[in-house]
Amino acid sequence: MPVIAFTSPKGGVGKTTLAAHVAALLARRGHRVVALDLDPQNALRLHLGLPLREEEGLFTDLSRPWRQSLRETPAGVGLLPYGTVEPRRAMENAAALLDNPELLAAIARDVVADPATILVLDSPPGPTPPLAALLPLVDVLAVVLLADAGSAAMLPLVASGRVLGRGTLASRVAGRLAVVLNQVDLDSPLSKAVLDGAARMLGDRLIGAVARDEALAEALADKRLLLSPMEGGAAEDLHALADAIAARLPASPAAPPATRRRGGYSALSEWGLDS
Repeated sequence: MPVIAFTSPKGGVGKTTLAAHVAALLARRGHRVVALDLDPQNALRLHLGLPLREEEGLFTDLSRPWRQSLRETPAGVGLLPYGTVEPRRAMENAAALLDNPELLAAIARDVVADPATILVLDSPPGPTPPLAALLPLVDVLAVVLLADAGSAAMLPLVASGRVLGRGTLASRVAGRLAVVLNQVDLDSPLSKAVLDGAARMLGDRLIGAVARDEALAEALADKRLLLSPMEGGAAEDLHALADAIAARLPASPAAPPATRRRGGYSALSEWGLDS
């Protein structure tokens, strides 16, 4: 019943892209994976191959049985979309979860009642009521940052665990925090410096670095995922990230035989972080 949450202190870092790929890669390894979109942007469905016209979701009516909102996707992942929700309803949902986090926590516990199921959460930036409701259940909290100056300024906050706040719950979950640097460009001195500084500051909490790769942008525009490690670049890094997250899950099953990865442009292996 592992739970993986993707979050970030700021938007535009590729968090949903990474969440979708990790969910799909775990599903391809034989796991039953359910992805839960906590973001009112409702974008996770597009990454996993559902059409734009699909507007129903879990947050259109939190009182409805969650299985009625579950969609099977071409990526092999069961998806609970956020749903197309008016801003007023989104604020009402947030207020309801502040008053009664169990509205959402009970759904998540039911999803992972089957020990073979992995739940992947895609959370909007910053502390939010949906994420707060589910934090006690989270096994791996993957904080996504870019390899840029803005993210470098946030590294001390992330390293201290205060990116989640200062309360007791945030302190408890800080031990499950892991960091992923996205869009690493090894030809950029700044990008390389941020990656080097993050590795020194975070140690083994830096579990992944994903290369800036036009192939990934093109795949997203074509509504497909990069799922073959033999494509190199970002695809190779995404597989390494899925490996690192799977290794941190409780009662993680034995890993399948390793797939030989093509060498070349991989931020993770280039910096000696690919174990």
